[in-house]
Amino acid sequence: MRRTNFDLDVLRTFSTGMELGNFAKAAERLGRSTSAVSAQLKKLEEQAGTPIFRKAGRGLALTDAGETMLGYARRLLELNDEAAAAVNSVELEGWVRLGLQEDFGETLLPEVLGRFARAHPKVRIEARVVRNAELLERVTSGKLDLALAWSDGTLTAHCERIGEVPMRWIGPSEGQPGWQAASGGPMPLASLEAPCLLRSAATKALDEAGMSWRLAFVSPSLGGLWAATAAGLGLTIRTPIGLPAKVRPLAPETIGLPDLPKLGLVLHRAEAEPQPAAARLAELVLQSVHGALREVLA
Repeated sequence: MRRTNFDLDVLRTFSTGMELGNFAKAAERLGRSTSAVSAQLKKLEEQAGTPIFRKAGRGLALTDAGETMLGYARRLLELNDEAAAAVNSVELEGWVRLGLQEDFGETLLPEVLGRFARAHPKVRIEARVVRNAELLERVTSGKLDLALAWSDGTLTAHCERIGEVPMRWIGPSEGQPGWQAASGGPMPLASLEAPCLLRSAATKALDEAGMSWRLAFVSPSLGGLWAATAAGLGLTIRTPIGLPAKVRPLAPETIGLPDLPKLGLVLHRAEAEPQPAAARLAELVLQSVHGALREVLA
């Protein structure tokens, strides 16, 4: 049986086009003509032996086979890039200090550290999972090389806006939320200690909707907040990223709560030109974050 060997260059064009939502933009980013990109996509369908795209109005959408192909393309490219970094940076050494919001500590951090350690075993990483204010203070004072933080509008000297994540009302995963607007009474709010961007967003949305609320539970840690929410002590507000199985996002219209805005996500760097180890870790952080954003925005 003849084996199919997918062309990684073609897969990168395919993945980039889907990420940007436009293959003309992909051609520009990759330094190719639109006709070359079209030829690559045709080649991909020939290699797959099945249609990857279907007509959707004036544009294209993925078929079921295309959705499957996209998932594998991203995995193959990640492995390819990891191998290339490992081979080309065998002697990469040093020390990198990375800071993250708690939301990413149990999801993004293990994946990123695992990939980085496999490729660069001589680099020592110090990771700090703390609140937004401390992340910004540490990166501006040079105590962190990289910091992944929610955006409160503060811009550091070397920051990169990654994207926006929808905020959601969160309740227990099992049973009823424990509160409905129709039942009357103030909405019980579970929150992290102030200052907290999401707490401020929740109270602002409730106040603007003319809804009464009470602070039912306050925790210094995200773990405590999840425990209280799962136990039904109150509803909270977070993004869909990093939610444990014991809680779930709630549809605002089903319980009478107001819609919530989106929250910006930013990667802060201590230096404009980070050391090679920090630059490589930043690449992996961005790859992982973009993957998480694709999942929650799908």
